[in-house]
Amino acid sequence: MRYGRTTSLAIAEFREFAGFSPCEQRYIKRSLDIGLGRQDAFKLWARDAEESASIRSQYIAYQELKTLRRDMPDETAFEGIEAFVGKLIRVSAFDLAQERLACFSAYRFLYERLLGPEVRPWLPAAFCGAAALPQIRPGLRKELLQSISEAAATAPGWSDTAPSFYPEWVEKEAA
Repeated sequence: MRYGRTTSLAIAEFREFAGFSPCEQRYIKRSLDIGLGRQDAFKLWARDAEESASIRSQYIAYQELKTLRRDMPDETAFEGIEAFVGKLIRVSAFDLAQERLACFSAYRFLYERLLGPEVRPWLPAAFCGAAALPQIRPGLRKELLQSISEAAATAPGWSDTAPSFYPEWVEKEAA
């Protein structure tokens, strides 16, 4: 039975990813390459000088990921919240300010993979906090904040099942 459940989860993750815009898909794959150290993002993703600069900034912002993975507080404790949530909001704000993630679902999909399933309880707060910052363009701020459902914002619990699908670059010839 476990095999069928894992397969169903993977298919659901494939479908969710397929529902994101091409821009969101590209940014998620690029971000996973940077955040998980899978590929040289400059060689793979930089199409021009502006994108190279964005990738360089993302490498710098994502230096916090190791600390976030290591220092994730227990979801019922208050110790360490300010340091963890502050860093998570800062990294999240960087990603949202890039204007390539247009909704909470794409953000959650990315961050579950960057930080693991343990981060799920913290994502609604970090997303709302980052999306509400003045660094986010007002029109985008409104769009982002409206994208989080009441169910996601008020979930009574979160799955601890690890993501099974990690999208990555595919060469055109291989596709």
